[in-house]
Amino acid sequence: MTLKPALLAATARALLLSACAATTSTAAPVAAPPAPPAAPAAPQAQAAEQLHALFKAADEDNLRRNPLSALFRGDMRYADQLGDYFTDAYYAAERGAAEKELGELAAIDRAALSPTDQIAYDVFKWQDSLQLRGNSPDILALTAVRPIDHFYGFHTFYPDLASGEGAAPFKTVKDYEDNIKRHHQYAVLLDRAIGRFREGMASGVVQPKLVVRNVIDQLDLQLAQGVEGSTFYAPVKSFPADIPAADQQRLRAETAAVIRDEIRPAYVRLKEFLKNEYLPVAREGVGLVHMKSGPELYTFLIEQNTTLPLSADYVHNLGLSEVARIRGEMEAIKEKVGFKGTLAEFFHYLSTDRKFQPPSKEWLRDGYYAIGKRVDARVGEYFSTLPKTPLEIRPVPDYREKTDAAGSYNSGTPDGSRPGVFYYNTYDLPSRFTWGMETLYLHEAAPGHHFQISLAQENEALPNFMRFGGNTAYVEGWALYAETLWDEFGMETDPYQRFGGLNDEMLRAMRLVVDSGIHAKGWTRDQAIQYMLDNSSMGKTDATAEVERYIAIPGQALAYKIGQLKILELRARAEKALGPKFDLREFHAQVLDTGALPLTVLEKKIDDWIAAKKG
Repeated sequence: MTLKPALLAATARALLLSACAATTSTAAPVAAPPAPPAAPAAPQAQAAEQLHALFKAADEDNLRRNPLSALFRGDMRYADQLGDYFTDAYYAAERGAAEKELGELAAIDRAALSPTDQIAYDVFKWQDSLQLRGNSPDILALTAVRPIDHFYGFHTFYPDLASGEGAAPFKTVKDYEDNIKRHHQYAVLLDRAIGRFREGMASGVVQPKLVVRNVIDQLDLQLAQGVEGSTFYAPVKSFPADIPAADQQRLRAETAAVIRDEIRPAYVRLKEFLKNEYLPVAREGVGLVHMKSGPELYTFLIEQNTTLPLSADYVHNLGLSEVARIRGEMEAIKEKVGFKGTLAEFFHYLSTDRKFQPPSKEWLRDGYYAIGKRVDARVGEYFSTLPKTPLEIRPVPDYREKTDAAGSYNSGTPDGSRPGVFYYNTYDLPSRFTWGMETLYLHEAAPGHHFQISLAQENEALPNFMRFGGNTAYVEGWALYAETLWDEFGMETDPYQRFGGLNDEMLRAMRLVVDSGIHAKGWTRDQAIQYMLDNSSMGKTDATAEVERYIAIPGQALAYKIGQLKILELRARAEKALGPKFDLREFHAQVLDTGALPLTVLEKKIDDWIAAKKG
């Protein structure tokens, strides 16, 4: 599984680090008599006013710098703009904004704030500090010169945006015109990426050959679509009924022209550059340990993704311990179903017997629909607030299914105008084992990503950076924690489905071992794939996609297990401390009602809640 916020790395950081809180003021009536001098504001009110004003100004600035962040919220003020990504000016603006905002935050008396505002203060400080570090010259020298990969590249994200099924709306003539304007900028951005790659060639900081080959393959797939078969052409194949025929004809012609004359030539230029110039100098070693200053970058990425200052060795050893524990539970399932043979033979049985393979894509779809109905019937027992944003279940689009995860989630809009979407992958259908369906749904949809992201976005009492931002450890940690609620929901009563839950948990434990193995200990791609095959019933297709994902985006996969373990630790702490006073619905509300918090901030919040409940 992977959360797909539908943004590439730069844009995802922009969403992560955006900030705002709405404030209102009321003018005095014109005929009112002069008011007496106002009493000095109470320290708490004054500090809160300063804090919320900072949030509001920071968010407005962020949306101007990162117009796609606004588009994903349903804010159409900058909908004709793609953004100034990959430029020196962009990175300088991000760095300057963080410096300015941290300076203003330091001038606010945190002690005078309410408990909720103190949480907001701490999260904002953490996020801006991270943004400042991520945009420092030392880090940019290692990241900006590798502008795209096969997982977080504009070429993977932007087609979704412009497909007619993504975040960009296609309801009015202006929506279509804005889309065409973004297309022009997209072609420029692709050429800009070539310039950044050349800088990396000069400095000796380059992508692995494996990543480059995958990107070339992705470009080939999109080029093979032609013009009218292109994902970019899809929105003009049908129009809303109220768009005049003359406008339809014009927009269809303009869309075809920009695809034919700008986007496709830019794809060809990028592909030929990567194939003929970049690939020969790309590195053989897949891990950051083989890249100039790679170990230093990996240390930063561990903290960025887990929100904790952990060493690669700690992460690796924790993963080994979790793998051993989960293997023991898998052995128990093997015994329960009466399988005679080794665990490896059980894995082989589960991954090869036809009874565990979906008979058709339609069967897989209907299976997920049925699981969703079962969850819906029980979810109110364990959650006091349910999302208003609708949830849809869709297959992964064919142009990216080969390199996509088994499942993913795209967030909707707070007003419900765009639903949240759980994507299931039908590529290599025999590898989409039926015993993994329940746990995948709990993670991606309800009560996993869809609940956490939607409830935060819908909570207008929060400042916008807490509604729309987040960090991987919390977001993915929550989704993995949601998998552990199988018992409460009456799921995984079939021992094979319970094995599926363990298999997915094993995946996240193996990620700690494999990600750190690749990027800190020099593991090869094949070594990492074999480790995953040896310790789970993953098919080779999925194991390969997972490993190549870790190669492309180091550190991100560590966050799942680290975040889950922290939430489980906090729940156990609360259950022990509160005894009969513990209420699972209330605990879930405490975890979810302030958005995605850094794990240290979440821990303090839960400790404070426990203390208040104990009296």
